[in-house]
Amino acid sequence: MGDSGKKEKKSRSVKSDTKLQELTALRNIDAKDSKDRTAIWIKNWHLAYEYELRRLQVELMKLQQTMKDQGARLLLIFEGRDAAGKGGTIKRFIAHLNPRYTRVTALIKPNETEGTQWYFQRYISHLPADGEMVFFDRSWYNRAMVEPVMGFCTDEQNKRFLKDVPLLEELIVKDGIKLFKFYFSVSKEVQKERFESRREDPLKQYKLSPVDNLAQKYWDQYSLRKFQMLQETNRTMAPWTIIRSDNKKLARINCIRYVLTQLDYEGKLPAKELKPDPEIVVSGIDELRHMEEHLMNPDKLYG
Repeated sequence: MGDSGKKEKKSRSVKSDTKLQELTALRNIDAKDSKDRTAIWIKNWHLAYEYELRRLQVELMKLQQTMKDQGARLLLIFEGRDAAGKGGTIKRFIAHLNPRYTRVTALIKPNETEGTQWYFQRYISHLPADGEMVFFDRSWYNRAMVEPVMGFCTDEQNKRFLKDVPLLEELIVKDGIKLFKFYFSVSKEVQKERFESRREDPLKQYKLSPVDNLAQKYWDQYSLRKFQMLQETNRTMAPWTIIRSDNKKLARINCIRYVLTQLDYEGKLPAKELKPDPEIVVSGIDELRHMEEHLMNPDKLYG
């Protein structure tokens, strides 16, 4: 094979690993053929996903406008195992929202001073003001799963947290903040595939951390901590909602749908058009029942 042939083959290989920016297909679906355009084939289900995502993002913009008018406050907590799809879902939520009224909080480990403070203290200042949506990409629930599994907190600190956090969340809700708590549930096999993808993709390598490398090793310990967390903190005023996230696109769509169904806003679509898939969105109570049935058979548990 000549040099030109090798270059062409290499070019095709590079292109095959490159993904179109989301909504590119939808924006260009009616574009006309011309000499300065290249045809790209995509799957019909991906185009359907882009259409639905755009439709839901318009609904989120309607919701935000109503929140601004009414001075409403919204806090959304995203928890789950590493590589479960939390960050990607948050990105789709905020993509077209007004950044003046939208904040994402993803705190790093406590510094020396914060380590001496009341555990919840550094989170309190990030709670929403009037008209704001605040997204916690991981939250105070680090103390329920990651910290005890990795030995970053004592057993006593973990137990005290599980007793205290329902009281804190009750105060938050009673003060008028609408609180959503999402746990993204990914299977062990899919988590492994996503870790491997992160190692190979230079645009995803920032997501890798030493904790990621131990997530598979400590899988069963995380399952036990998840069960304890749901038992102690799934309360009527602040319930957990489980998002099955082996399919990230379905997880994103259905998570957004769930939020929209729970809130009233001007110009809202009919309820039947926003109904989430019950196979993807599961109540904390149903997840607890499932875990109680299969706790002695870890292979049957969801992530």
